Amino acid sequence: MTRTRRRGTVAAALATALAVLFAGCSSEAAGSGGNASPAALDAALKKGGTITYWSWTPSGKEQAAEFEKEYPKVKVEYANVGTGEDHYTAVQNAIKAGRGGPDVAQIEYRALPQFALQGSLVDLTGYGFDKVKADYTASTWESVHVRDGIYGLPQDSGPMAMFYNKEVFTRYGIEVPKTWDDYVAAARKLHAADPTRYIASDAGDAGFTTSLIWQAGGRPFRTDGDREVTINLRDKGTKKWTAIWNQLIEGRLVTNITGWTDEWYRALGDGTIATVVAGAWMPGILMESVQAAAGKWAVAPIPTYDGRPTTAEHGGSTQSVLKQSDNPDLAAAFVRWLNHDQRSIGIFLDSGGFPATTADLESSQFKEFSAPYFGGQKINEVLTTAATQVSAGWEYLPYQLYAETIFSDTAGQAYVNNADLNTGLRAWQDALVKYGRQQGFTVNEG
Repeated sequence: MTRTRRRGTVAAALATALAVLFAGCSSEAAGSGGNASPAALDAALKKGGTITYWSWTPSGKEQAAEFEKEYPKVKVEYANVGTGEDHYTAVQNAIKAGRGGPDVAQIEYRALPQFALQGSLVDLTGYGFDKVKADYTASTWESVHVRDGIYGLPQDSGPMAMFYNKEVFTRYGIEVPKTWDDYVAAARKLHAADPTRYIASDAGDAGFTTSLIWQAGGRPFRTDGDREVTINLRDKGTKKWTAIWNQLIEGRLVTNITGWTDEWYRALGDGTIATVVAGAWMPGILMESVQAAAGKWAVAPIPTYDGRPTTAEHGGSTQSVLKQSDNPDLAAAFVRWLNHDQRSIGIFLDSGGFPATTADLESSQFKEFSAPYFGGQKINEVLTTAATQVSAGWEYLPYQLYAETIFSDTAGQAYVNNADLNTGLRAWQDALVKYGRQQGFTVNEG
């Protein structure tokens, strides 16, 4: 199956699942914990029982095993049912069927509003989760909220930074760009000196696009209540980003090698691609999959528009309790342990995760980690600073997963044709407005 056909199949599956789920939404869409209380968590752990946990996190299985050691009366049935759309389709199918789903599911921040507004998740506020706000970064804490509810505790974060091949920069006399104008100038200089090299690769990725719009100050998605949505992919911040990125796309200054492919990894290793703008999880990817370039890469703050440090999140997830759980108290206790207990967080960090907890981000041991792959640079000094500079107020659509499956067929065509991104985003907006109205949302256009 080709990449295009795969996306079409996934989009169709998600559309079908969402149509059924949205049709059942009511004015009480946000899930409730019923008689939940902080005391119920400890009581549930004392009583014991069995819960299921679906996650793709590399540390998930080990964390579940450690939890069972600490609470021997509890059995955690861990399963990895897939990543990305495969995972969410499985969760949605279970929700639609009313059975067969996990008690606890990993859910990315981008997908959380969709499940919460459907009424499929337990609001964990009653369990006292609101009392630990200060333990997490502002951006990730904001990400686990939907309306007035809390639907998990932040597991990780992905504040964006710029990873660059310092060997390539040195060879071609390129200074580390501090602004996006500098970045475009660096792209031109590099490609003019060697047409086989590019400042970056961008084949059109919805998550990357929305994160860069976020950093530029764009706020294209707004949800009021459960059913009213505003979409404006022509707002000031979005146009600020397209004004920069159009110069790269239309000028053919970035290559369109698809990310996460063997070709992409090779291009990162041989210097074809000189920078990657990504979340703070990127060092683990480079160290594991681009070993040929060990010692050549470094990290710097993401370029800005006006010199004032501002970034956005790219990635990150939480764990949520499904309303169909037969034991929500025990499931919530597991979520609390996963993302608030230091033993669990330690396992996650050892697997290469980037924390959302302020204590870990502020610890001297974490900040002063010297990475041999990055030539001994203390990369976490850059990344932990970025975690404090994430622009506030971002929202995702309540059907964000579907939105991302149709990105390549709408906005993505601008990348294919090296054309105006504004036109591509307009096509994406038109499709999102149409779909939202078909699902019963009141959709306004900005």
